[in-house]
Amino acid sequence: MNLRKGSKVAGDCDSPQMESKAPEQTHNMGQKNGEIMESEEVENGKSEPIVPVAMDGPVTAPDGGWGWVVLVSTILVLALTLGFPSCIGIFYTDLQTEFQASNQETSWVPSIMVSVLHAGGPFCSVMVERFGCRTTVMVGGVLSGLGMAASSFTHTITELYVTAGVITGLGFCFSFQPAVTILGHYFVRRRAFANAMSSTGTALGLCTLPLLGNYLHAELGWRGSFLVLGAVLLNCCVCGAVMRPVWGHRHCGQPLMNHGPLQPEEEKPKGRMRALWAGLKAALHHHMAFDLLCNNLRYRVYAVGITWMMLGFLVPLIYLVPYATAHDMEQSRAALLLSILGIVNIVVRPPIGLVFSLPWFKGRHIYVFSAALLMNGLSNSICCIDASFPVLLVYVVTYGLSMSVVGSLMFTVLMDTLDMSRFPAALGLLAIMESVTLLMGPPLAGILVDRTGEYFYVFFACSATVASSAVFLMVSFYWLDRKVLKGQQVPPQVSPPKPASVNNVVPQCQYSSVPTNGDKDKASDSEDVSCL
Repeated sequence: MNLRKGSKVAGDCDSPQMESKAPEQTHNMGQKNGEIMESEEVENGKSEPIVPVAMDGPVTAPDGGWGWVVLVSTILVLALTLGFPSCIGIFYTDLQTEFQASNQETSWVPSIMVSVLHAGGPFCSVMVERFGCRTTVMVGGVLSGLGMAASSFTHTITELYVTAGVITGLGFCFSFQPAVTILGHYFVRRRAFANAMSSTGTALGLCTLPLLGNYLHAELGWRGSFLVLGAVLLNCCVCGAVMRPVWGHRHCGQPLMNHGPLQPEEEKPKGRMRALWAGLKAALHHHMAFDLLCNNLRYRVYAVGITWMMLGFLVPLIYLVPYATAHDMEQSRAALLLSILGIVNIVVRPPIGLVFSLPWFKGRHIYVFSAALLMNGLSNSICCIDASFPVLLVYVVTYGLSMSVVGSLMFTVLMDTLDMSRFPAALGLLAIMESVTLLMGPPLAGILVDRTGEYFYVFFACSATVASSAVFLMVSFYWLDRKVLKGQQVPPQVSPPKPASVNNVVPQCQYSSVPTNGDKDKASDSEDVSCL
């Protein structure tokens, strides 16, 4: 990455020997057109990679340029990952017949897939830190493709749980979360717009994948369809290849800021258990934001609300096609309903992103999000009226409008709640919490169908669950904002700023960005509680 001319180097070495050769290293950095270019190696007896250096000010996010390419890639990744589970409904009846399974047993397939997609967050965070977002997305594409291809050769429903559920779901996680993370570093000023545009990827998947799945189902059956869909998922590798980090050069070794001063032999922790516990605490703090869950009240409220929401948010997408076909609707028309849902999202989300990027919505994203979530939950009640095509068409349009707002603002609200440097860890913990309810939702709905013999009870239960989570979020954040206005919140203890030194080097895969207003205000919502 090019450094602007005149920028000062805060630290560019990780040993006393390299520190003494700072003038020589600076001399080795060639100049071209008035800009300083990084050299790849330092002559220090042996070749070593240069650690990216910190500058006087934060690195400004591009908010454009190559970021638009990354945005397009993120859209495609989200289309292939988040939009894919809706395709399982196309093959739902075939899977029941093939494996002689009940609704509860069959519903575990999309349930495990979506749950692992979210539960793999901590593993994904480790992969991102070690190998970078680009490599992690490509590994996810390979896993998801192989998982679906292997699913076409399964002979029991249990084998399908492993291949389509665990392997494919983990591949989706490795592709989805790094794509969202790197997009947040490429866009700050236009972050709401970028997140809204990227969320159209889910809509694109909902629009195209059911039609593709229905066509493949008619031509090749469910086994041939799974094999072809596995090849389609390999396109995540292509999308990940263009997601280069904001810093042009990434240090592949241990981050410098984690080294710290060397301890004398007698001060090192005694005993393996003590060292293991210290390492576990550091890993949990770094990859899973338990401290934020304890100290940041806004993040805690948001995590609880989203976790409860996920119990019924995605279930209607899984059961819409079986519900329609159970009432004598042709499967092609039932699949068309999902495509219409995707089209509504594609049309609505871009203007929504532009509107919510306006300054007036700063600090109000959560209320718009809660109102849309309430509308989304209540819309599920429409399915209880009738299962005819006109009624279900009204349902998917209403559901699609509210889903567009929810999908556009979900990550924006999370980014407004905390600092971007903690976003990967916060997203990982939130994904773990979501995975529990995502795993429970479809099987509980399957039990309800098996015992009642009717699908509309599922939509009624989803309506109550999602609407109650919306009310909880709206009331809780209104109460928190009132506390801040009345001055009842205890001011956070701010640690003194650290001087610029070699320890301020940007770690691998951690990209600095200009903080948003939400980043600056997040500390006001913290409680003085110690987690670990």
